[in-house]
Amino acid sequence: MNIERLAAILRQAAKDEIMPRFRRLDDGMVRSKANAFDLVTEADESAERAIAAAINAHSPNTVVIGEEAVSANPNLLNSHFEDRTVIYVDPVDGTYNFASGLPLFAVMAAVVENGETVAGVIYDPMGDDFLMTERACGTWQVFPDGRRVRQKFAEPTALAEMGGLASVSYLPTEVRSQVLGNLAKVKMFANYRCAGHEYRMAAGGHAHFLMYNKLMPWDHVAGALMMREAGAHVARFDGSEYKASHTGGGLLVAPSKENWDELRREVFVV
Repeated sequence: MNIERLAAILRQAAKDEIMPRFRRLDDGMVRSKANAFDLVTEADESAERAIAAAINAHSPNTVVIGEEAVSANPNLLNSHFEDRTVIYVDPVDGTYNFASGLPLFAVMAAVVENGETVAGVIYDPMGDDFLMTERACGTWQVFPDGRRVRQKFAEPTALAEMGGLASVSYLPTEVRSQVLGNLAKVKMFANYRCAGHEYRMAAGGHAHFLMYNKLMPWDHVAGALMMREAGAHVARFDGSEYKASHTGGGLLVAPSKENWDELRREVFVV
């Protein structure tokens, strides 16, 4: 599917299904899934249905795998579609923020062909702009008027001067304590509870590292490609390449291989 068409589908779903419900969710429109911070709302479900329907209307042979569909049927993640184009969709990334009325959420999609990620889109409904990438074409911020700004990851720097984003909630308790202590070695870190906006921030050169432990494809496949295309070093904790089929093994992003090695050795000892 053409990336501009995919971006337009995400934008339309946000305008039709997500934004009309922002700060208008009644109690019955929000449910907990695995825990109190893992939520699903009526907006997630309605937007995913709209996105899947629009993609299938334009590309009937494309397989759409959305976060909420997998929540209902986990076996979808174990299905084999090596001979098909797969689009992973996160209809509302940052659902907890969305449900809390915080304007920090995104709509994401990643295109995978023959097991390889070839394109990705992260749409910000509040700013009404996109982060878009295609393999070997760079990462771009794209505005509704057609203006495009090429993105570049931060330059390498000393560990003590680094600022970045780390999601530690899915680390084992004893490891989490150690990593949190090690983060005193960097200048600052944060977590937005929204991978989409964390990837957007990093793509523009405003973060020196990103760290995630739990890897669901709708959360990280698009962003990982964007980081590589913006010039970052991207690898799982064991140094191997991250692929859409991976749901564990962690992900660490840094300005260079040297910075990646230092962060892995000094901070993210997992």
